[in-house]
Amino acid sequence: MTDAAFQKCINPDCGAEYDCGQALFKCPACGELLDAQYNWDKIKVPSKLSQFAKRWASRDNRLDFSGVWRFRELLNFCQDKYKVTIGEGQTICEQNDAVAEYVDMRPGCLYLQYEGLNPSGSFKDNGMAAAFSHAMMIGAESCACASTGNTSAAVALYAHSCGLKCTVFIGSGRIAFGKLSQGMDYGAQTIQILGDFDDCMRQVQDVCTKLGLYLLNSVNPFRLEGQKTIMYRIIERLGWEVPDWIIVPGGNLGNSSAFGKAFFELKELGLIARIPRMAIINSTGADTLTDLVNNKKLLWNKGHVEQAIIDDYYADLTARDFSPHTCASAIEISRPVNLIKCLRAIDICDGVVRAVTDEEICDAKAIIGKYGLGCEPASAATVAGLKHLRTEGLIARDERVACVLTGHPLKDPNLTVNYHKEKQGQFSNPPVEAANDLDEIIKLMK
Repeated sequence: MTDAAFQKCINPDCGAEYDCGQALFKCPACGELLDAQYNWDKIKVPSKLSQFAKRWASRDNRLDFSGVWRFRELLNFCQDKYKVTIGEGQTICEQNDAVAEYVDMRPGCLYLQYEGLNPSGSFKDNGMAAAFSHAMMIGAESCACASTGNTSAAVALYAHSCGLKCTVFIGSGRIAFGKLSQGMDYGAQTIQILGDFDDCMRQVQDVCTKLGLYLLNSVNPFRLEGQKTIMYRIIERLGWEVPDWIIVPGGNLGNSSAFGKAFFELKELGLIARIPRMAIINSTGADTLTDLVNNKKLLWNKGHVEQAIIDDYYADLTARDFSPHTCASAIEISRPVNLIKCLRAIDICDGVVRAVTDEEICDAKAIIGKYGLGCEPASAATVAGLKHLRTEGLIARDERVACVLTGHPLKDPNLTVNYHKEKQGQFSNPPVEAANDLDEIIKLMK
């Protein structure tokens, strides 16, 4: 533990502070979410972001090799001896002109931040490196999470690495097999609840409270600290300059919340001159944030969020027995736990929220796959959303845009195979049957 960091309630009417030696995922005083905060005057933060580049020369050091911990001064909540890494953050930010053409962007302007190269195949590993470091610092022995798939894979992998007992809660029939297989393979106990992710989220919080388990969902403030580093790596790729726009999938809103916090801190520290804008993209089948922000006009309002709007909205979901449905299982969530923090990120980044259809997601996924980087369906929502924002004229053709691709294509291979084999979209590439005859095969290849 370090005296340079502490936990603070995000409710401005409370603002209670706690040390980092406690696993408090909601403020004991008011029940609101907590942030990891820093006494920056006690941390030797480089005067320029570019100074982090020197750690590429010392990658035999396990922390310098990590794409999370090589930026450790910017998430300095524990001593190095507690820091957990299994090589996360070795990702690429690919300039992709072919996908740029699809969304009507000029060549050289679109970048795809590909998180599928992480050890468990998704962006979640960034957060788990940080969260499990906190778990080790406080001496946790058992952990749990609710998951649509990627979280369970990452939690199970890092729990195995740390020697912690691990239980994952998944919804009945609401998880891609590629993701489910990882959790089982990595040794986690898997409990399938008759309900959706929101039901699992409620249950896991109660279980962790009652049994004293370490909770790894994104209500954990230290998990979001690790996810900040995705933005640091984008800036690194762009020559230590910020893009004009960051585009990210919605879902439980941990990434968008982390990214907003990252940019706020960098600006506060004088490490960037401006904050990029952010677009958060949901599926129309799970568009809580879109509806609340665009139609109900829900705002951060300096932390004084109109909770009645949220309560009424969720009460209506309950009354209608609503359950979200989208092909993008990673964002199939109707009651995002980081809603309030996301509203703050929207305020920080002058953000916008949009929703795209499953058909648009699948078409964008096929284009991303065709031109160099496969991804999970939720990732493709970013490119589908960018296409919308270009049509609206909100994003200019020559602005520099980074789309976050959250996970590997083999997270949900069934959707990919069905899209192509069953000719479900305009970019389908189905297999062709051929007779067992050389001439007939050659005819098909002409």
